[in-house]
Amino acid sequence: MPRHGPNQLRIIGGTWRSRRVAFPDVEGLRPSPDRVRETLFNWLAPIIEGARCLDLYAGSGALGLEALSRGAGAVVLVDSDRRVVTQLEQNLKLLGAVGAQVIQADAMSYLQRPPQPFDVVFLDPPFRKDLLPACLTALAAGWLAPGARVYVENEKELGEPPLPPGWELARSKQAGQVRYSLLLAPPA
Repeated sequence: MPRHGPNQLRIIGGTWRSRRVAFPDVEGLRPSPDRVRETLFNWLAPIIEGARCLDLYAGSGALGLEALSRGAGAVVLVDSDRRVVTQLEQNLKLLGAVGAQVIQADAMSYLQRPPQPFDVVFLDPPFRKDLLPACLTALAAGWLAPGARVYVENEKELGEPPLPPGWELARSKQAGQVRYSLLLAPPA
């Protein structure tokens, strides 16, 4: 059955629970499924309140908006597509979001800026472009607070994401064609 109207996703928990927001029809944009987000935010529950979060390859904003809804102190959403950025800005306004910033930039270009540490990073790059290793290496160069969590989505067939030295794989699951993992940066 064809869908009519804009693509939508539902925020599944927190202040904006059950609210729906639109996202543009952009090739390769695939919001994290509800059950994946539910599992991820169960993993992050002990630390999400007040956390500083970075949503690289923000796309639909599903992860960054969910973090804000669940009490994150600040979220920076980064995406290179102008349509995506415009829709994210509209969604933040619609929700009355505080503590969010949308930046139009390529993720790797953004990571060339002077680093500022984040407690949680959401890393869900386009599939089949081999972007994870370079992103993880760049994040390890000053972008992470001690003990930060880095959430990664990648193609199931790639297996576990490549870990920079001193990092740990805290959790990992599969859903359909997606492997999703929570990585733990070194404590200091």
